[in-house]
Amino acid sequence: MASSSIPLSPSNQLDKKSEAWSALFSEPMSDLVKRYTSSVFFDKRLWQADIRASLAHADMLAAQAVIGSDDHVQIQRGMAQISSEIESGAFEWKLDLEDVHLNIEARLTQLVGDAGKRLHTGRSRNDQVATDVRLWLRGEIDLIDGLLTDLQRALVDIADRNTEVILPGFTHLQVAQPVSFGHHMLAYVEMFARDAERMADVRRRVNRLPLGAAALAGTSYPLDRERVARTLEMEGVCQNSLDAVSDRDFAIEFTAAASLAMVHVSRLSEELILWMSQSFGFIDIADRFCTGSSIMPQKKNPDVPELARGKTGRVVGHLMGLITLMKGQPLAYNKDNQEDKEPLFDTVDTLKDTLRIFAEMVGGITVKPEAMERAARRGYATATDLADYMVKKGLPFRDAHEAVAHAVKTAIAQGVDLSELPLEALQAFNPKIEADVYEVLSLRGSLNARSTLGGTAPALVRQQVARHRTRLG
Repeated sequence: MASSSIPLSPSNQLDKKSEAWSALFSEPMSDLVKRYTSSVFFDKRLWQADIRASLAHADMLAAQAVIGSDDHVQIQRGMAQISSEIESGAFEWKLDLEDVHLNIEARLTQLVGDAGKRLHTGRSRNDQVATDVRLWLRGEIDLIDGLLTDLQRALVDIADRNTEVILPGFTHLQVAQPVSFGHHMLAYVEMFARDAERMADVRRRVNRLPLGAAALAGTSYPLDRERVARTLEMEGVCQNSLDAVSDRDFAIEFTAAASLAMVHVSRLSEELILWMSQSFGFIDIADRFCTGSSIMPQKKNPDVPELARGKTGRVVGHLMGLITLMKGQPLAYNKDNQEDKEPLFDTVDTLKDTLRIFAEMVGGITVKPEAMERAARRGYATATDLADYMVKKGLPFRDAHEAVAHAVKTAIAQGVDLSELPLEALQAFNPKIEADVYEVLSLRGSLNARSTLGGTAPALVRQQVARHRTRLG
C-alpha cells in the first residue's frame, strides 16, 4: 500500500506500515483506509505465537545458513526484549503498522537493525499469520479441554450425590417415565465428553505448519520446514503451498465444535431455567449466579443460564459467518481472511467463559427431591411399567398398551395415581394382574427395573459415575 513519495533510506524501512511495499505507490494511504484495514487492535493477542514462530523460523534459517549466527543471536535478543515490553505494557502498538506481525517486525528492526530485516527471508505474512493463528488456537483448545473436564467433574459430582433422587423424565415436555436425577446429569457428561473428543480431533488438524509456503508458491530458499514443525511441536507440515496460506478449515471446524458445545450448554441452561421456575421448583441456583428485578422484589432470575442460552446463538452466528467468509474466495490468500479473527477470537472467549462459570454454577445447585417426586407422581410416570407387567403376563404389547391407556383414563377421572387404584379395578383391565403389581407401579420399583446397560437404575448410575471418575482422572 502507500507511503510518502519521499524515498526512504534502508535504515528506516518498516518504521511505518506502508514501507513494506512503498516503492510501488505514489500517495499515502488515507486515514480512513488505515482504520478500515488495520487489525492490530484485535490481532495483537497473537503476539506470543508470532514471536514463537519467528524464533523457530530464525533458528531454521541459521541452521540452513540462510542467515548468519550473529543475525540469529541478535534476533533472539531483540525478541526477548519485545516480549518483555509487551508483557509490561511498554510496547507501543501502532495503527500505521496494520497488524501484530508488522508491529513486532518493525520494533525488532528498530532494536537490532539489519538482522531484524533478514528475519522475513523465506516467508510471507500469508504463511506467517496462518501459522500464528494455528499456534494460538492450539493453546486455546488445550485450555478448553481442561475446562470441559472441570464441567464434567462438576456434573459427575452432582450425579453422585443424587443417584437415588427420582426425577420425572420428559418427552415432548410431558411426564414420561421416572429417571434418576443423577442419570439425567450424566447425560450431559456424555455430551461434554463428546465435545472434548471433537476438540482433540480438531486440534490434530490445527496443529499443522503452513510456514514456508510463503505468499502462495513456496520459496526458492533452502528451508527445512520439518525442522520448524518439530521446534513448534506441530504434528505435520501443510503439503500444498496454495492450500497452506488460504485454508481456514481449521477455524471453521473449531467454531463448529464450539457451537455444538454451546448447544449442549444451552440445552442444560433451558432445563435449569425450567426447573428453577415456580411451576417446577425442582432446583435452586446459588444467589451469586442470579439477579433480582428492578421492580418486583420477589424475583430471582437465572441470568447466567439465560445469557448462556443467548450466547449460543452468537457462537453459532460466528460459524455461519466464517463459512460465508470462505465460500466465494479463489485461491490463494485474500484480504477477506482478515475477517476470520474476530469471530474466532470471540468464539474462544465466549466458550471459555461459559464453561468456566458453568462448572462453578453446577457445583452450587440445590436439588429438591420432594418436588421432583411429586411431579413424577402427577404424570402417571409408571404407565409403561404397567404395560410391561402385562406383557410378562402374556398379553401382546399393543394390547397391553391399550389396556393401560384405559387404566390411566380411569385414574385421571378419579383423581388418583395408578398405584392408588384398587386391585379389583386394575384386574378389570387384565385379570392376570396380581398384588405384586404395586411394586411395579411404584416410582422406586420403576427406577430399579431399568437395569440394562445405559439404564437409569441407581446401581447402574453409580457404575457410570465410577467410570467417568476414572476417565476424568
